[in-house]
Amino acid sequence: MTTSRTPAKFYAPLAIGAPDPMRSLPVRLERMIHFVPPQNDKLRGRVKEMIAQVDVILGNLEDAIPMEQKAAARAGFIAMARENDYGQTGLWTRINCLNSPWGLDDILEIVPAAGNKLDVIMLPKVEGAWDIHYLDQLLAQLEAKHKITKPILIHAILETAEGVKNVAEIAGASPRMHGMSLGPADLAASRGMKTTRVGGGHPSYGVLADPGKAGDARAFYQQDLWHYTVAKMVDACQSYGIKAFYGPFGDFSDPAACEAQFRNAFLMGCVGAWSLHPSQVEIAKKVYSPDPVEVDFAKRILAAMPDGTGAVMIDGKMQDDATWKQAKVIVDLAKLVATKDTARAATYGL
Repeated sequence: MTTSRTPAKFYAPLAIGAPDPMRSLPVRLERMIHFVPPQNDKLRGRVKEMIAQVDVILGNLEDAIPMEQKAAARAGFIAMARENDYGQTGLWTRINCLNSPWGLDDILEIVPAAGNKLDVIMLPKVEGAWDIHYLDQLLAQLEAKHKITKPILIHAILETAEGVKNVAEIAGASPRMHGMSLGPADLAASRGMKTTRVGGGHPSYGVLADPGKAGDARAFYQQDLWHYTVAKMVDACQSYGIKAFYGPFGDFSDPAACEAQFRNAFLMGCVGAWSLHPSQVEIAKKVYSPDPVEVDFAKRILAAMPDGTGAVMIDGKMQDDATWKQAKVIVDLAKLVATKDTARAATYGL
């Protein structure tokens, strides 16, 4: 017995009068998801100037919002949505988790008030397809009732052991699925990992080199705690045509480590990461925009193999249909970056 909708029903609206689900994701640049605490009037006031600087602005209602400020954050996000024109910049919110005292009110108040501006709801602590099914149905009912003209997408945070176990089912649970982010702090707690860091490596997690000469120190190489989970998340997302993101990096005093963690995720297939501090916006732009040298080489591969077949030699390196596909990924990303980032567009020759 299956709990999934049949293919004929998968793209049918879940409420009479709701907009048709999207068949594919909108083409949007999402190198960073920039978090804003909407209850903070001063920071909310900076949103207007931030819109041109970031790819996605997210009004955060969950972790880091004190219990007594939850309602104020919700009201602040609604005001933030109404007061600004976001243009090419995405508008998201991270609601409280579904089993919290605030999650349902977040949905019931925000969707009617800001639904036609809201692109994505980020859902924390997703453990299985059942969480997505619940939100999917509720959003369809609210969209129909309040005449919202485009479907609001769902972005799941992967931050429990059960969620990682069920990652493929989550990715394919609904046509509303936009993507997933790794939530390393909650995931570490869920797994019983022995770290208090929010993302990044740990000095005790690594491999020891073989012994050398007697008395010589043995080299120790720190490893990536999140490699397995990021790879599993990327595979699930790519299988269903949705997007994978690295989540937060909590040490604002260590930009080099932040850049390294972002780059690991980028190389493995993630399209962006969270920025919790303005300094991380530029790091994300640098990492999640392809290197101009790589773009130039990728353009040469595509030019040498216009139909993507055969094999050619470029600078002594063999290129074939597999490397043509790799080159196309890089050039397509460069073209997308160029639509919003004029400085990089010039370096790409686009």
